Amino acid sequence: MAQELEIKLTLSPDMSRQAHQWLMAQPEASAGACKTLINAYFDTPQADLNQRRAALRMRQAGDRNIQTLKTQGEFVNGAHRRQEWEWPVPTTALDLSLLAGTPLADDLDLSTLTAVFETNFERQIVMLDDGEALIECAFDSGEIKAAGHVMPLCELEFELKSGDESRLLYWARQVAEQVPFFINLISKAEQGYHLAGLHEPEALADDADVVTRFFHGVSVLWLNGAVTNELAVAMSEVESCFKNVASASEALAFERFRAAPDRTKVLSLGAFQLALLG
Repeated sequence: MAQELEIKLTLSPDMSRQAHQWLMAQPEASAGACKTLINAYFDTPQADLNQRRAALRMRQAGDRNIQTLKTQGEFVNGAHRRQEWEWPVPTTALDLSLLAGTPLADDLDLSTLTAVFETNFERQIVMLDDGEALIECAFDSGEIKAAGHVMPLCELEFELKSGDESRLLYWARQVAEQVPFFINLISKAEQGYHLAGLHEPEALADDADVVTRFFHGVSVLWLNGAVTNELAVAMSEVESCFKNVASASEALAFERFRAAPDRTKVLSLGAFQLALLG
């Protein structure tokens, strides 16, 4: 089992291409692999894994097959920190024996697992080595497919491979000076479950901090167009508690969003989100 620490940005295809070009022009950057990834996610008929905030994936990457189990984990200072188990396997059939030592084996009938949705995309890798951290930047562009429905996928993930985890935010801020985006707390798996009609994101626990609740509410709005009570309350708290941390342009983006929140304005919030993280 490993721990994964990453920041996920959602942006438009045009802005993704621009961000890629900018990153590749930096002296700390080097080009990594470009590959097509085919991913099938599995669950029981009762969606037990989703209810436990876990995701089980079979990935095809060229001639390699990788079975992965992830937990949702927690959101800390702009990044996801979660548990991850990963196994290379010979075929695209699930190897249930590999799950025996994980939390899934406790009281689930693993024989009922079946494919629920797919996330299929091209991934372009840029490696950043700035002397303080080694970071993998993954530009993902493709689609999510479930129950006869399709939704686009366009993300940039910064994953810490080694070194100082604060450099994730540093590089996200550098990208924010180049293109608009927002920090998305809704994973690819949650998006797939939503498209399959098996999942609607729930409000975070009451003890979650205001920044996390704001980020989560914004992510839910982007996913399903709903302005939840979680988002409405968090917006008021953000304005009263953090109005002095943002620049004039960042504060203006937030005020425009707060005046009439809708998913079309979400992509303008990335710089403001980063300001909230300090």
